[in-house]
Amino acid sequence: MDSIRLDNILFNKVTVNFDDRFTLSEINWSIEPNQHWVITGTNGSGKSALAAVLAGVGDIENGTISGLPKNVGLVSFEAQAELIAKELKKDDADIMDVISLGTPVHEMIFDDCQDPELAHVLVEKFGLSKLLDRAFRKLSTGETRKVMLIRALSSKPDLLILDEPFDGLDVDTLAMLQAHLASIVDTTPMVLVLNRFDEMPDFITHIALLDKKKGNQGRLELTVDKSDERAFNELYQLLHLKTTDLSVPEADPTNKLPALDPNQPLVKLNQATIQYGDTIIVDKLDWTIEQGQHWQLSGPNGCGKTGVLSLITGDHPQCYSNDIFVFGFQRGNGESIWQIKQFIGYVSTALQWEYRVSTSCKNVIISGFYDSIGMYSKSTDNQKKIADQWLALLGMTDRADQPFNKLSYGDQRLLLIARAMVKHPPLLILDEPCLGLDDMNRQLVLALIERICEGKETTVLYVNHHAEDQIKGIENHLGLKKNN
Repeated sequence: MDSIRLDNILFNKVTVNFDDRFTLSEINWSIEPNQHWVITGTNGSGKSALAAVLAGVGDIENGTISGLPKNVGLVSFEAQAELIAKELKKDDADIMDVISLGTPVHEMIFDDCQDPELAHVLVEKFGLSKLLDRAFRKLSTGETRKVMLIRALSSKPDLLILDEPFDGLDVDTLAMLQAHLASIVDTTPMVLVLNRFDEMPDFITHIALLDKKKGNQGRLELTVDKSDERAFNELYQLLHLKTTDLSVPEADPTNKLPALDPNQPLVKLNQATIQYGDTIIVDKLDWTIEQGQHWQLSGPNGCGKTGVLSLITGDHPQCYSNDIFVFGFQRGNGESIWQIKQFIGYVSTALQWEYRVSTSCKNVIISGFYDSIGMYSKSTDNQKKIADQWLALLGMTDRADQPFNKLSYGDQRLLLIARAMVKHPPLLILDEPCLGLDDMNRQLVLALIERICEGKETTVLYVNHHAEDQIKGIENHLGLKKNN
């Protein structure tokens, strides 16, 4: 039996430009001979672009790629469109008023074919025997796709790249293709681009996750060895959060918060100052947070981020000596702290440290209806239903009854964000929500925040150290500096 002929493919800090339309930035990636990869990620993240780079497409601006094979079998919508466009151009090139009939299917498949015997078998299996004399450009989209697959599979490729190979195939053809791919795993390394994680074949060994950055840029966020069960489950959960059709659950209609004036800002700080003795931490800060206007607050340690937050929540003793307007109240005019806090959802590392009770995941979310740490009241059927919807969004339905304190640090953080959101507060304050998280759990938390930002009822205030650590949907930024 033939063995895999692929050398190690190594991407070292590679940046690739695609006609100024899209850029893959700083790609570090290694593909070894006995590995079979899936490239996945959200729409626009660069999945197809990265696959195309393996086939020699794109202009390398920085970095190096070594080990790329010469004989690459590529099937993609882009390659399919280019082949059809090439066929159509034959009409434009005609002279003597002779209309081209186009290249027949049998020429597309068998000219330069490296394995005619296999090609004949696949033609039969794909049901194209009666179409061999038809012009390629006269085929349907699905039939054209099948021709592309046969050409690639019978080319004896050193690397087979299939971009969404299962799209548009009927059930029987899909099963046949998956069985054929499984039969060649020992001789042909494969890279598949898939949007749907549940279509991933069993023989896949590794997953590469791409994400879209600001502008037309994509980056390889992480790679996962499928045999690492924990990492694979976390990746599955992340992709569920990013791509599921589930939306943020509605608030409990039987326990809605008082309505706010839509013409008034949520928060307005006028010349706000925080000072301890002669040391000024925050100096004359003007800041207005309008409803539906998501903000990122960043700055170094000691710049006053937490102090500004506590002015808003009413936990800072100097909030009454400043000109502060929150949720329709002018601070210091007789409002209670609970009148303010009912409109705020709050998540921080300190809260996670305090939440040490051994209640279930489901009860953690329900506790958000009561602003309690743990459950001390009987929950309603409606609250249980909403908690189940949040667990489904998080991809944690099967862990509803697991003890909160037995979960990973990242899953605890996700549940606490759901707890803070369960009442749909007008303002959700996330104070360093990624602090202490590894890269995968950080991606999970950021994905959940993005989903929340897609809604219309809650304004997000995301607090972190780094201005460049941006979240899709948050367009406003306030950067604080440390006073000397």
